[in-house]
Amino acid sequence: MSTESGTTNNPPIGTTITLTYEGDWWVASDDETGVTSQGKTRHEALDNLDEALQGYHGEGEPPSEAELREAGIDPEQNTSGSIEDSDIFE
Repeated sequence: MSTESGTTNNPPIGTTITLTYEGDWWVASDDETGVTSQGKTRHEALDNLDEALQGYHGEGEPPSEAELREAGIDPEQNTSGSIEDSDIFE
């Protein structure tokens, strides 16, 4: 396994990204948030990490009904609420 630290195209100043090669995959991790992604190439892993970090920071669009169905979720039964109201996160 090889490891190198660097930065993506436009990360905030002081951001440390760790890249490792594990098997057939490059794994990119943001050391501050712990967000991790992977790709078949270093570039793909970093691009996927950028996308994952956008989601982590609340950017992006909610899934469409078609995307929910594709993930096995019935849009009619899909409701959002606070974590405090959830039986799962007790």
